[in-house]
Amino acid sequence: MSRMPYRALGATLLFLAATAAQAQYVWIGPGGTRQYSDRPPPPGTPASKIVKAPSRVNPELAPAPVSPSATPAQAMATDPAAKPLPPKGAPTLAEQEAAYRARTKAQEDASLKAQEEAQRARQLAERCNAARETQAQLASGTRIARYSQDGQKSYMTDAERATRAAQVNQALQDCR
Repeated sequence: MSRMPYRALGATLLFLAATAAQAQYVWIGPGGTRQYSDRPPPPGTPASKIVKAPSRVNPELAPAPVSPSATPAQAMATDPAAKPLPPKGAPTLAEQEAAYRARTKAQEDASLKAQEEAQRARQLAERCNAARETQAQLASGTRIARYSQDGQKSYMTDAERATRAAQVNQALQDCR
């Protein structure tokens, strides 16, 4: 058997598939031009201007007719090509952005507060260490020399030592 009938059959099937893929709607547009589409003509096109329409309309492709008095939200709800509206209660993109910025600001504030607190803790630890060293020096009983502005050496008296020890003990109260 020859392959010729199969080729003719294949060519016929391809031709039929190509015609099925062509536009299903034809109507006369506002400028008098013919419009071809696989979607129905826009709402408000008079039936006398529609040249060709399929006998059966796929309900998924054909949008529901929209009345001229319909609101934009209703028109978007009936047009399948329109972007879907977010569900009620879902935040909009602007609200999501504002929430993100608020979270970022709160994190930055918390980080800054933690840094300041760590700095205060370091300063307190340094003051406490200096106070402990001074307390150890005062408790050692050795003579403590001081130098005046003109370079004269003098030694701390027992009364000065007792006063200074009381000040250091008071400062160490904050360290405990």
